[in-house]
Amino acid sequence: MKKIAIFGSTGSIGRNTLEIISSLEGFSVVALSGNYHLELLQAQAWQFRPRWIIATDKERAQAYSWDLPSGTELLMGSKCLEYVAQAPEVDMVVSAIVGRAGLESTVAAVLAGKRIALANKESLVIGGQIVTKLAHKTHSQIIPVDSEHSAIFQALQAGRRTELRRVILTASGGAFRDLEENQLRNVTLEAALNHPTWEMGAKVTLDSATLMNKALEIIEARWLFDLHSEEISVMIHPQSVVHSMVEFQDGSVISQMSPPDMRLPIQYALTYPQRLPGGPARRMDWEKDQKMEFFAPDFSSPRYEALQLGLHVARQGGSAGVVLNAANELAVEAFRRGKMRFDQMVPFVRDILYHHDFLPDPSLEDLIALDEDIRRTYKSK
Repeated sequence: MKKIAIFGSTGSIGRNTLEIISSLEGFSVVALSGNYHLELLQAQAWQFRPRWIIATDKERAQAYSWDLPSGTELLMGSKCLEYVAQAPEVDMVVSAIVGRAGLESTVAAVLAGKRIALANKESLVIGGQIVTKLAHKTHSQIIPVDSEHSAIFQALQAGRRTELRRVILTASGGAFRDLEENQLRNVTLEAALNHPTWEMGAKVTLDSATLMNKALEIIEARWLFDLHSEEISVMIHPQSVVHSMVEFQDGSVISQMSPPDMRLPIQYALTYPQRLPGGPARRMDWEKDQKMEFFAPDFSSPRYEALQLGLHVARQGGSAGVVLNAANELAVEAFRRGKMRFDQMVPFVRDILYHHDFLPDPSLEDLIALDEDIRRTYKSK
């Protein structure tokens, strides 16, 4: 029986993870965490009867009227995530908190040598060099949950690392891949949240629309698979069926294909190295015609500037990742509040990234301090 802690259980990845666990045998939920949706967190506690639930916003949690099952302990505050991540009762941590907020709990799980199903790409975007070194030292196993990185993880098993030529991340192109560039300034929040192929949370959906999500995935891939930036390419694939590809030195290209459904890579991360039958994920219908298109991004177009930023950060390392991520989170929040146009988001990130005082070898404490400084400096701009 695998004992699972799901950090971010009220979000899209967390809810899908619980659906998968409900459909498979051999898993026990020992911890759940949430931030805003406390009513849902409480309902999950009644359904799965975990040892702990963690409400990370302490003030909101103290104001809520809790009704929990016997045997479930309520913990309040984000520091409690680190305590639970290192608890001996936990075998695996599903790191599904969105954004910078997931960093410390992921690091805590790595320090404890836990197996991690990683959906919080920002942990590697911000501190990839530090996190991967720690994982090597503690023998913590990081299994990617992002569909693209899960695809690469699976395809790499077709050959040796020394035989790799490059990985090719696929991108749907987002909600506005067919708009003219001069139309992007008029994009509304409602339109940006309407993704053409995936069902995701608001933050990831908006990042997909700007292609910043793919920039973050470029950086994540660089650290997760120990790649050079020159070994990472991107292709626009509107159907979102081929989730990524690996090209080997002999010219063979291995891909992983499935309908755009996050439940499959989540299930694979939970059950690896096994592939278990069942599970709720959709399957390809090979009795029907299939159309698959691939387009190379035009890097001379401002539409793909986010991809260029991702490759730049993958080359630089150091403090570049934390700056890109913090600036992007500020841009997303400003757009959601109507304080910034859609077409201003990526240039905002670019200007902060290119003008910060670069640190080539920062500590984790340096990265956290820089993140706070970026947010404090630019939040009102």
